[in-house]
Amino acid sequence: MAISGRSRFGQDTPGLLSRPLNRTTPRIFVAATRMNDGKTTTCLGLTAALRARGLKVGYIKPIAQRIVQSGDDQVDEDTLLLNSLFSLDIPMAAMSPVAIGPDFTRQFLEDPAANGPVLLDRICRAFDRAAYGKDIIVVEGSGHAGVGSVFGASNADNARMLGCRVVMVAAGGIGKPVDELAINQALFRQAGVEVVGAILNKVQPDKLDFIRDYAGRGLRRLGLPVLGVLPLRENLAYPNLSQVAEETHARWLHRPRGNRRVRRVIMGAMSARSAAECLSKPGTLLIVSGDREKLLGALATPEAAKSLAGILLSNGLLPPEPVVGALTAAGIPLLAVETEAFAVTARINNMTVKTQAEDDDKIPLIRELVANHVDLDAILDAARV
Repeated sequence: MAISGRSRFGQDTPGLLSRPLNRTTPRIFVAATRMNDGKTTTCLGLTAALRARGLKVGYIKPIAQRIVQSGDDQVDEDTLLLNSLFSLDIPMAAMSPVAIGPDFTRQFLEDPAANGPVLLDRICRAFDRAAYGKDIIVVEGSGHAGVGSVFGASNADNARMLGCRVVMVAAGGIGKPVDELAINQALFRQAGVEVVGAILNKVQPDKLDFIRDYAGRGLRRLGLPVLGVLPLRENLAYPNLSQVAEETHARWLHRPRGNRRVRRVIMGAMSARSAAECLSKPGTLLIVSGDREKLLGALATPEAAKSLAGILLSNGLLPPEPVVGALTAAGIPLLAVETEAFAVTARINNMTVKTQAEDDDKIPLIRELVANHVDLDAILDAARV
């Protein structure tokens, strides 16, 4: 059974906890109406802004769904990101105590009466360690309010158990985010947890005041103030070339220094002249079969290298070595996949773009967004339990 009665901090569990050991450290739970609404972006910016005020900030993500290996532990990738950026001086196992692997739910349901208390105890002990010596702790949820309900550790359950008030993050708009926030608020309220306000993310810059006004009116009907309206920054939505390579299982043929950001994707079913016109905008990733020798040869220029994020050779076909050499000499990143072009393009267009520690162009932008567009004083007041 994956869920054992042994703590991840090396001590047997003498008695199962019904509440966290720490009841004094200020805390705030950041949840969202659904995945990829901007929880991690908010937590990153919030942690940076609170640290800028001189506060020692702790962080925990009780339930990990996107898992990576960190030493001997399987932890959430967002936890790894925040720790790498801020060096929070907290054990990784305390910041990410529960990793949901492929068999986790099935194994839990084999004996929920025994496993449930152990799971909650693990989260409580991790929270206590993550909050130790901190002025405030940020708790990041996973998905919407009900994620984790199947094993009794939903976001609503965890917020109640940890004694947190909640800030909800939703995508920008009026009707849809208000509707989604109402559903999530109801689940938190059923658990006895107060949602103190909402942050609306990815709002078109020219509609900030409009959304703040009308979404604010809708949210006031739910008793929720708007704590922030974050303008859309396209750079935050664009993947870097390394992320594209990982998503498509591509291999590198030439990898120059730097990690270019892919702003748009085009398929190379065109003439060399048409390709030159299409590549006039920077950040273009060209997906083309390796047997298009004339097209590829025409792109082996310094001008194309400035516009191209890279070239992804599809269909398992490679151009002749002189063409590869010319593209490499021009400084153009080259990748290759076995998959045909249309399938690769669809995969890239549907990929989820996560912030990474090496995203030097994104991290300062996230810090600026939260510092300038979120009511930090209101969040600090809500955190004081």
